[in-house]
Amino acid sequence: MSEQHKRREAVALNYDADEQEAPKVVAKGKGDVASKIVESAEEHHVPIQEDPALVNLLGELDINETIPEDLYQAVAEVFAFVYQVDKRSG
Repeated sequence: MSEQHKRREAVALNYDADEQEAPKVVAKGKGDVASKIVESAEEHHVPIQEDPALVNLLGELDINETIPEDLYQAVAEVFAFVYQVDKRSG
C-alpha cells in the first residue's frame, strides 16, 4: 500500500508531573480525526513525533487512560524529543 493510501493515525498525550503518575491519552483517531489532531498540534506549536509503531500501541488505549508501565520507556523518549524541540525553539 502506498504512503498516499495509508490511513493516518494520531495519538495525543498529556503529562503533568505534579498531578499525574504517568502520561495519559487525551486524543486519538484515524483518518480525518487524526488529521485534525495533527492540525491542532501544529496550530498550537506542539511538537509532533512520528512513530507509527508507538502510535499503534497507544491507539489501543482509551481516551483518558494512563499509559501502561511497559510503554514508559518509549513514551519517555518522545517526551525527551519534545523537550529538545522546545529548548531549541524557545
